[in-house]
Amino acid sequence: MPRWEPEARERLAAAALQLFSEQGYDDTTVAEIADRAGLTKSTFFRHFPDKREVLAAGQEALSRLFAEGIASAPPDATPLAAVAAGLERAGSMGPFNRERALRLNAVLATSAELQERYALKQVGFSAAIADALRVRGVADAVASLSAELGVLAFKEAYAAWVAADDEQDLRELARAALDRLRAAVTELG
Repeated sequence: MPRWEPEARERLAAAALQLFSEQGYDDTTVAEIADRAGLTKSTFFRHFPDKREVLAAGQEALSRLFAEGIASAPPDATPLAAVAAGLERAGSMGPFNRERALRLNAVLATSAELQERYALKQVGFSAAIADALRVRGVADAVASLSAELGVLAFKEAYAAWVAADDEQDLRELARAALDRLRAAVTELG
């Protein structure tokens, strides 16, 4: 086997979700995941400290996409307009990722521990968004609040996207969710 394997991280994550779906999280070993991906166990540990981390593999990519979208917003964009640009970029997931989301949700539903770990990883998602806003010069409190609204909008849109029977556009769902949250904030007084 070559020392460098292209897309090893993605292959490991896909193999893990397949195995978790087939035989359960607890009954799946790191060796089985590596074998299914056509990689070695040491390659697995170069990418993930343990098998729980495989379940959060997409969150880092999502955080990066969100931050890139925020960075690409026009310089005069308001914080929420920049968040909307981040939602647009992060919402570019296709049918493959929808299938992955369905599997991920099914695996997470089997364990309170996995749900807690996944929720903790989402804190990093919010921090990445707030950091991207701060780079734009947004004040800390406004950046944090905008990031939380962005995460809420994404979570709402993501849940609707995964639950939908048809091929809805995640970006449209996210825009609508952010608009609803923006309106709700004005009601706070």
